[in-house]
Amino acid sequence: MTTMRAITMTGPGGPEVLETAEIAQPTRAGAEVLVRVVAAGLNPVDAKTRSGRGAASAIPRYPVVLGSDFSGVVVEAPYEAHPLQPGTEVYGMVPVPRAGGSYAEYLTANVLNVTRKPARLSHVEAAAVPLAALTAWGMVVETAKAHEGQRILIHAGAGGVGHFAVQFAAYFGAHVITTSSARNAGWLRELGAAEVVDYASERFEERIDPVDAVVDLVGGEVATRSLAVLRAGGIIVNGPSGSWPTLAEECEAAGVRGTSYRVAPDGSTLAVISRLLESGDVRVYVDGVVDFGGIAEAHRRLEAGHARGKLVLKVAES
Repeated sequence: MTTMRAITMTGPGGPEVLETAEIAQPTRAGAEVLVRVVAAGLNPVDAKTRSGRGAASAIPRYPVVLGSDFSGVVVEAPYEAHPLQPGTEVYGMVPVPRAGGSYAEYLTANVLNVTRKPARLSHVEAAAVPLAALTAWGMVVETAKAHEGQRILIHAGAGGVGHFAVQFAAYFGAHVITTSSARNAGWLRELGAAEVVDYASERFEERIDPVDAVVDLVGGEVATRSLAVLRAGGIIVNGPSGSWPTLAEECEAAGVRGTSYRVAPDGSTLAVISRLLESGDVRVYVDGVVDFGGIAEAHRRLEAGHARGKLVLKVAES
């Protein structure tokens, strides 16, 4: 049996349940590629799932390997003429926990879930993109329909999903308003925000004029307060899973549209985002890089929030 190094957990709990172990290397089948992972993106949902929330109810068995985002190199292709031959640098998402995650030296992924890595990005930068950028694209472009003349409020604009959401909305011509800490205000304006509200010192509903759309990456009372600034017939898109159980009823009562959003590991959409990354129209920000030994502390940072952009796990040398 061929083995690999991976970060596993044998059950839910705190960051200390994450352990480095030697496990069986996955075997490629059907329309899959086998990828040598160079870097893996870290996301808040990883910490939620580790703690027994998030996607934990879908874990089929333990031990389990977490991690959706990856960037790496193809080791085995589905067939001889497939475009993603061994040696091709790719990035994408795997549907954890239905599949083995990216906190490992190797993974298998359906070819529909991956695309070529943008040449201008390092593996560490590329690993920070897929889940966050695909979520932002789905919420801002596909659901809120960002366009010129639209006023759109994005909560938590400095986070992993948020910093992509700000850039996508601005790219498509929307007037972007975002909430963040004061330290990130200048950076968010560089990314395309027209207005930045310091959530620590101001209430956004007292500061801004009505908006056409809200992209909510916080949930809770921030989400419900957003109804006060949303024009009649506008739309609010709620991201954090389970954060607003009465969304439908409250939106209907307020005369607005409301929907949750769940990301899919779509390689074709990621390829579109890749062109924006290659052209420099969209940037990715990596707030910190850890190795296997730093994964527990990284999960503590995920749970604390307030990171600018993304955290990344360095799995191997490129």
